[in-house]
Amino acid sequence: MKFTQLARDLKEKLQPLYLIEGEEAYFRDHAVLAIRDAMGITQPLLNDVRVEGESLKGDLSAFRDNLYALPFLDEKRLVRVYEFYPTEREWENFIKPYSEKPCLSTVLLIVNAGKKAGACDLKKKAGVTYVDCGRESEEMLSRWLFGLVRRQGITIDTDAAELLVSYCACDAARMRLEIKKLAPLAGGRITSALVKEYVAKDVEYKIYELTQAASRRDFTAFPEIASDLMLKGMDENGVLSALVSHFRMLTEVANMAGSDKDVSAVLGIKPFAVQKNRQLVSRLGREKAASLYKELFSLLAASRSGAYTKAGAYDAAVAKIFFS
Repeated sequence: MKFTQLARDLKEKLQPLYLIEGEEAYFRDHAVLAIRDAMGITQPLLNDVRVEGESLKGDLSAFRDNLYALPFLDEKRLVRVYEFYPTEREWENFIKPYSEKPCLSTVLLIVNAGKKAGACDLKKKAGVTYVDCGRESEEMLSRWLFGLVRRQGITIDTDAAELLVSYCACDAARMRLEIKKLAPLAGGRITSALVKEYVAKDVEYKIYELTQAASRRDFTAFPEIASDLMLKGMDENGVLSALVSHFRMLTEVANMAGSDKDVSAVLGIKPFAVQKNRQLVSRLGREKAASLYKELFSLLAASRSGAYTKAGAYDAAVAKIFFS
């Protein structure tokens, strides 16, 4: 299940073994807190045990036996294991027997940031309830924001939620902090104007604005955005690399047939991004997009080899985009 579904699932039943996995630390931390709250633990020093997976090497039998220890002054006992990546053999010999006959008063959480070579795929194992804490889609995060804002006793406009997701580059932890900052200023309602005034744009969003300006050949907006990126620490090669990646994607989208969904599956981007890129190609032209990709790639390679300075390659790229 997705992290956003966990609260609803916990109202129905607590499971004996959870895998909480994904790169979004905010979701992982709050999944743990949600499960602990659902357990009603009043004595965390006695009944909330944290273990580092690295410490369990060669001692899984003792760890498994300890899972059957009874809680003290609580009905449930929580055992959290962080960054635990058992091999297939370790699963079969130690964890699987427990998952088939778990202690009814223990809830075991395995909390991992990702996967590890040589480890078994825990989310496919019987008896494991998988909570996906990976990055959510922009649409899902917007919906999550509505719930977060509602708990603050205020509302947020749809366009403001979408803007906040973009400005924060889908970083849930940062979005939560921004909502806390905006709530006292909102007067009961967060608008897009409030977001624009008080929320700083993430570098990823600035890069998006930059590439969009380049594709539109909007020379009024482009230099200002590029200058802002460089003030934030990105050099000329970084800006040029972002432009190369953008025009490469436009070229790939232009050369692929099929629906937006089919193309998104092949390229690993969202269907909405495919749709937007196809619109850019239709305005810019397929040949122009391909030509710019080749020319900018050559300039980036020349800069990295020393044939051009970084500034020289960047200036030449700007000339290619806007004046050729």
